[in-house]
Parts: sequence; structure tokens; C-alpha cells
Amino acid sequence: MSVTAPNEPIYVVVVNHEEQYSIWWADRDLPDGWREEGTRDTREACLAHIREAWTDMRPLSLRTWMEQNAAV
Repeated sequence: MSVTAPNEPIYVVVVNHEEQYSIWWADRDLPDGWREEGTRDTREACLAHIREAWTDMRPLSLRTWMEQNAAV
């Protein structure tokens, strides 16, 4: 975790059912369809984590479809 300024908001990294990433304010309820990924930090640190973790931007449903149809 990085060092935060006294009034700097804390964010969480969230993931939806399609394995797409975003950030959300840590002190607010998550929107429907999103779950916490486990990273909780400053905005910039969360965005840096997403850049490293989310290497395939295709939604899960598209990746699955492509895998199932690759042999056709």
C-alpha cells in the first residue's frame, strides 16, 4: 500500500462477471454486478495495479466463445 495524504480518498479495484476491471470508492457500496478484487489503495496505485493485472481486454464471454470456436 502506498502512503496517502490525510484527505486522499481510498479506492478498491473491482471486477465484474466479464472479468473487466475498474476502481470504486472504498467507502461506498459497490454497484450491482461488481466485486472487490482485493486491492485497496490510492487512485493511482489502483490504476497501476489494473494496468498490470488486466492484460486481456476482451470480455470473458468473448474469450470463451473464441476458444470454443477456434477448432472449427
